[in-house]
Amino acid sequence: MADDVSRVQRLKYRAWRRGMRECDLVLGAFADARLATMSATELDDFEALLEAPDDKLWTWILGTEAPDPAFAGPMLDQVIVFGREALS
Repeated sequence: MADDVSRVQRLKYRAWRRGMRECDLVLGAFADARLATMSATELDDFEALLEAPDDKLWTWILGTEAPDPAFAGPMLDQVIVFGREALS
């Protein structure tokens, strides 16, 4: 359990400090709201999503570009919905 708590803390830190403030706000808030209840597999998916370039991630959230297949999936879908709700 301590490893999970530590991992969640590390992922939150990374989500809040990506570089592009808009992505920080969406991913950081998403991480604060959801990471504590995610399974290990979901945490893996979120961690992989953190590797996406900020500029691309932002276009996916806005809906101006289709997501890269390498990052597409349920986790990105959740982040997009969360981000769009936060923007409205």
